[in-house]
Amino acid sequence: MAEHEYYEVNGRQIRVRPTESGQEIDEYGNFHRQPNHFTKGFGEGENPVEADRYILFWGKGCNWSNRASIARELLGLDKAIKVEIVDWGDYEKPLGWEFVNSPDHINKETGAQFLSELYYNADDDYEGRTTVPALVDYKEKKVVNNDYHHLTNHFETAFKPLHKKGAPDLYPEELREEIDKLNVWLFENVNNAVYRAQFAESLQAFKDGYETFFAGLEAMDKRLENQRFLFGDYITDSDIRLYTTLARFDYSYSRNIGPCVHRLVDYKNLWPYARDLYQIPAFRHNTYFKDFAASEDLTHAPEDYWENVYYDIVVQETDWDTIWSQPTGREALSKDPAHKWKAEK
Repeated sequence: MAEHEYYEVNGRQIRVRPTESGQEIDEYGNFHRQPNHFTKGFGEGENPVEADRYILFWGKGCNWSNRASIARELLGLDKAIKVEIVDWGDYEKPLGWEFVNSPDHINKETGAQFLSELYYNADDDYEGRTTVPALVDYKEKKVVNNDYHHLTNHFETAFKPLHKKGAPDLYPEELREEIDKLNVWLFENVNNAVYRAQFAESLQAFKDGYETFFAGLEAMDKRLENQRFLFGDYITDSDIRLYTTLARFDYSYSRNIGPCVHRLVDYKNLWPYARDLYQIPAFRHNTYFKDFAASEDLTHAPEDYWENVYYDIVVQETDWDTIWSQPTGREALSKDPAHKWKAEK
């Protein structure tokens, strides 16, 4: 069994979290994102589908977990699945996601202070990074699923009995094979490609990620030229996945990967498409532009941080909602312009 380093917080021995650079960079400087560990599904013989059993932990800046928070609200699962936004505390060691929005930083459903405690409750031998999204069974006080590849699909299918009346059909059966194919493509060419550039530790690795990312954006811009959403007239699971990357592009990713070929606002179709999605309440409620733009956690920023003109004035005084709420005209591309999704049967 591997030896672990611990750091004491409020009498708790918290395991120090591994880093991306520590175990996810190969000999050529390429970043290979760790596989998801808790991938068991929901339903008969698996994790039970019940209301008042699960809580979704996610982080404002995290593209992967933002998908689940949007899908949860769109489907009306906010009545069945609790939610809490987590963040990192200010410690000498990397301890991972903490329940900073709970009273005294203690999540009342589980009694934990750090998400890692619920990871190790599920598997004490887990060696990877403790990540969000994390769906936690708070009756058992353990993580049951951290699979961002499929968590939204579980919400869309297994949790259907708990959907609100008139919930959008984000994963229609007749399109599932094509949605799955596009989702894999999006991960490789857009969602994760930007991180391959960001975490690269060689020039070639950076170039590969950077060029893949911008080629992926060009392909999606072209796909959206004559249709409102990725599969036509109605929003699907794939649109959520593309949106969470686009929403962070100009305000966060561009700062981390250097001079960009284009900004989001330069794309003829991607820019109005992203606004079209933002104007749906579930997307808008789960999008935090000020946090995307901040280079560090604003609640722990040192005093001189606020003397920076960009963060003190531009970020704080920019009216993000007005910018993103401008009309898009993309309804003209739809045969059903009054509706952005088809309701479930």
